Amino acid sequence: MDDATRIFDRLRPRLQGIAYRMLGSRADAEELVQDVWLRWHEADPAGLDNAEAWLVTVTTRLAIDRLRSAKAQRAHYVGFWLPEPWLELDGQGPPPAGEERPATPEQLLERADDISVAFLALLERLSPEARAAFLLREVFDADYAEVAQALGKSEAACRQIVSRAKVQLKDGRPRQAVSPDSHYRLLAGFAEAARKGDFAGLQALLAEDAELISDGGGLVPSFGKALAGAARIAQLYFAVWRRSERGEARQRLELVRLNGEWGLLRFIDGRLESAQSVETDGARITRIHTQRNPEKLQRLAQAWAAAVTKAEAASS
Repeated sequence: MDDATRIFDRLRPRLQGIAYRMLGSRADAEELVQDVWLRWHEADPAGLDNAEAWLVTVTTRLAIDRLRSAKAQRAHYVGFWLPEPWLELDGQGPPPAGEERPATPEQLLERADDISVAFLALLERLSPEARAAFLLREVFDADYAEVAQALGKSEAACRQIVSRAKVQLKDGRPRQAVSPDSHYRLLAGFAEAARKGDFAGLQALLAEDAELISDGGGLVPSFGKALAGAARIAQLYFAVWRRSERGEARQRLELVRLNGEWGLLRFIDGRLESAQSVETDGARITRIHTQRNPEKLQRLAQAWAAAVTKAEAASS
């Protein structure tokens, strides 16, 4: 392996992390990083003052261009657009903000917040340049000189962009951090109530003003607006249970790690029907993001099937 390849492989997690947080799609992020590799291969690394800065700049600018194109397409998207979930298996999760995987509970909590489905959906409020500036500064801890180089703007302009982005995102960020254990216990209780068809239990675990946001991509049925209210959401899960009990469409729920947090996979008649990520205040579920678009579930379903096959082979 030559020096150029070693440098790129060392920085690949950082580049992948930028691309995924910018685009909200694992497939698009991997394709973008491959394009960066091709450009890196054509460049002369020995002639660069700072290889990392060059790679981050190229990744960021390609991501901005692709996000501009994606936003134009999303303007015609049917219903809500939600990011493609990233299933975490065998310790392999979504790309961290830094080069090293987090080790402490505090770092794990911070990582979950900056890669969660809720956070990626929130970033959709920002323009491509603002999203890039905010991520580089607030998530990847780049100084303003690095942000300015990546965006091709002055440091003063980048400070203004980041400041405005913080204001745009302020009312959408969680007011308090919830520990992974609390998140897990609440979701596990919700999943158990859904399995049993416990309507009262489901409703009790949902905040009164909870909402459910669903992405079907126009390919499968989904709500055109947020489903609001604990009773209405509980009724939706209860209806799925009723169909399962009648043998019309058997459901199975699996607790998994999605984008650094505990989430649910729901299988209907053995097929992955949705990937569900939840927001919580620590006491109740406040929002559910439900990804139902088959195109965005395809990779996740393949990863799950491979993990199940591997586990079965290991136990036999």
